[in-house]
Amino acid sequence: MLRLLFISLALSFFSSGRSKPPTNILFLAVDDMRTWVNCLKDDYPGRIHTPNIDQLAESGRLFTNAHVPASKCGPCRASVLTGQLPSTLGIYGNNQWLRPNYPKLITLPNHFKMNGYHVVGAGKIFHHTAGFTPPDEWHHFQKIDWEDPWDRPISTYPFQRKIPRPDPHPISGIKISRHEFDWGTLPKGYQYHDPKSADYAIDFLKSYKSKKPFFLACGIFRPHCPWYAPKEFFDLYPLEEIQKPAGLNANDLIDIPDSGKETAEPKDYRKIIEAGKYKESLQAYLASISFADFQIGRIMKALKSSSHSEDTTIIFWSDHGWHHGEKNHWHKWTLWEDATHIPFIIAGQCVLKPGTSVDSPVSALSLYPTLVEICQLPEPKHSLDEDSLLPLLKDPTYKWKEAVITQRQQGECAVRSRTHRFIQYANGDKELYDLTTDPHEWQNLAKKPSSKSIIAKLASYLPKKWKDPVQKKSAFLFDPKSYTWTIRKKKMQ
Repeated sequence: MLRLLFISLALSFFSSGRSKPPTNILFLAVDDMRTWVNCLKDDYPGRIHTPNIDQLAESGRLFTNAHVPASKCGPCRASVLTGQLPSTLGIYGNNQWLRPNYPKLITLPNHFKMNGYHVVGAGKIFHHTAGFTPPDEWHHFQKIDWEDPWDRPISTYPFQRKIPRPDPHPISGIKISRHEFDWGTLPKGYQYHDPKSADYAIDFLKSYKSKKPFFLACGIFRPHCPWYAPKEFFDLYPLEEIQKPAGLNANDLIDIPDSGKETAEPKDYRKIIEAGKYKESLQAYLASISFADFQIGRIMKALKSSSHSEDTTIIFWSDHGWHHGEKNHWHKWTLWEDATHIPFIIAGQCVLKPGTSVDSPVSALSLYPTLVEICQLPEPKHSLDEDSLLPLLKDPTYKWKEAVITQRQQGECAVRSRTHRFIQYANGDKELYDLTTDPHEWQNLAKKPSSKSIIAKLASYLPKKWKDPVQKKSAFLFDPKSYTWTIRKKKMQ
């Protein structure tokens, strides 16, 4: 009888599609980190201190040509965590929240939770789970996707309500138009939040003893501004050694169509230059990268010394990059390389030949189908807009698709291949760059007759349909009794 029972259980296990117990997931997200990590050797000419990210790349698969589905926090994270493009969701900005518009959509953590995983985390994963105490509707949202209410207060983001700004403020000595722009070392009495998020992940890895597999997310806020970091990270980048990135070109907007120029915001960049603060701001951004890297190192050390080290898949990604004056822009949310290109690493037993990189164009949108396939979970009920990267994890030379896309507002899209970037705006304005000869995107080739064939080829990747923008968060009322959102009634004129 025992033998028959064992055979029955074994057949049941293998018939489920799993050849071994499911893997744990460690999901590490950073914010606003462009490809200035040492292992990518991007266009910053000086050394960048990212030993822990570099070590993770050596132990896994580094995707050197990875891009985001949108180059802004809210729409990018909504896309990655649902597996659907902004053009499918209708979420194009930070003021359009996922759950009020899609209360039943199965997100990535929700899918793992529904399939037997213990799903927890800390820090910023979805755009509005930044860690501070949320109102009732955020609690409800978090309970849908996570095991706990994600109620771990922030104490270092002075641009959030209820949290005082450092005194004096701004620490940098320069007032910039956006309220969160500042940099420096926090005064005594203030605490940095990212170490708290890392502490949560570390404590979980040390204490978790259940046989139930886990999905552990940790969102590191740096290098999102304000660029606050301890002094020792600023000391890694002496001001006299700070070098300007190779992509700066004062005349870079000359051949850009008006639609492209409208996405550039030169005002803050000009203000920083006029104040003589460019090197200081760059130093602060680099210090924030290294501060984030340090937290990643702490978490990886905890994983390595835990009982979960042999059966955990590690994901490391950024939600977009950041311009430091390229295209005269000092922000994110463009369709150019500096905003869409990200560090992206997958490590674990699913990776064959670790330490080898992939230069095929890939999208962070592939994370949902990739993790579902790695863990042999059933596919979600909704459609996914990208393919699993598992073939590239097994074989870095696998022949992959030719291009991936990044979207901005409705009708605005960039197509990135191995060799080119094509941009089309809602009014039909176009840009084309040959990145093999022009890596900084200084020469717009869209109007050249010789570009017609390559534009036609890349344009075939553009979405055929664009969903209209969904409701903004302000359009909804939340009922804490029924845990539902309803559209606000418009006031009578």
